[in-house]
Amino acid sequence: MLSLSRLSKNYRTTEVETCALNDVSLEVAGGEFVAVMGPSGCGKSTLLNILGLLDRPSGGSYRLLGEEITGSSEQQLTRLRRDHIGFVFQSFNLIDDLTVEENIEVSLLYRKDGGARRKRVAEALERVGVAHRARHKPQQLSGGQQQRVAIARALVSNPQLILADEPTGNLDTANGEVVMDLLRSVSAAGTTIIMVTHSPLHAAAAARTVKMLDGQIVSETQL
Repeated sequence: MLSLSRLSKNYRTTEVETCALNDVSLEVAGGEFVAVMGPSGCGKSTLLNILGLLDRPSGGSYRLLGEEITGSSEQQLTRLRRDHIGFVFQSFNLIDDLTVEENIEVSLLYRKDGGARRKRVAEALERVGVAHRARHKPQQLSGGQQQRVAIARALVSNPQLILADEPTGNLDTANGEVVMDLLRSVSAAGTTIIMVTHSPLHAAAAARTVKMLDGQIVSETQL
């Protein structure tokens, strides 16, 4: 699915240079569920942004689906994100003025098949168990329901890779388990998932845990 080789990311200002990622190498197979753990500031979110083509590395190689990414144009990166990657965020990132189904359809707006869009939205809502909330606005939902909508939005385009950044971070224990059950089922269906989490309990849902410290991968545990 993806391969990183000696990846680095540096941020520069006029006064200081910060190394966010240093010599990171990682292989993730198709259909694998990988949890990334580490203290705040260790580079987890930077890694996820690069994997999601939202940021570019300063050096090294990133291959996604057999394609070298580091020299790609913005148009190529946009196409890859649209066609192959789904995102789930800690803060849900739903649009308050849109209904649940409209929030999910946003992911498909650049596709021409309008009829198919509506069918796919309905299927995604059914899959995460919130079809009965399709016409509600996000503020009318619980936190757990909002995160399920966010997962439906990530799933609706049938991505090969889902990147989840602390998907249970704003949820209570019960709703966190509901979200983790959903991610397990998505993984079991063959979608690759890379999840950043601070929770050892939720990391245990993954097949492999990668631990980071000071911008480097310091250990990997196969479960």
